Amino acid sequence: IHLEDLFVRPDFRRRGLARALLATLARECTENGYSRLGWAVLDWNTDAIALYDGVGGKQLSEWIGYRVSGPELSALASLVDPSMDSGSDSGSDSGSDSAEFG
Repeated sequence: IHLEDLFVRPDFRRRGLARALLATLARECTENGYSRLGWAVLDWNTDAIALYDGVGGKQLSEWIGYRVSGPELSALASLVDPSMDSGSDSGSDSGSDSAEFG
């Protein structure tokens, strides 16, 4: 399971809620045969890092985060082949599972 966001409102923090949520997700993983639970945290969020270290989380060194925004986002969006538009579902299959960019 990948946990996208975990947020506890400030007035409810330090009550064990985040730990309970993580424990519940861990149980979901073990009961369903999933081998891992993963998430990301911003480097400035020291309270969250302490929590994650405290529940046995291991920091990953092999992953690099990426983001595209602004003009680069627009440039990437312009690469879409109009014939691949998901909004036009004609029911036909082109027979190809990959898209070419270039």
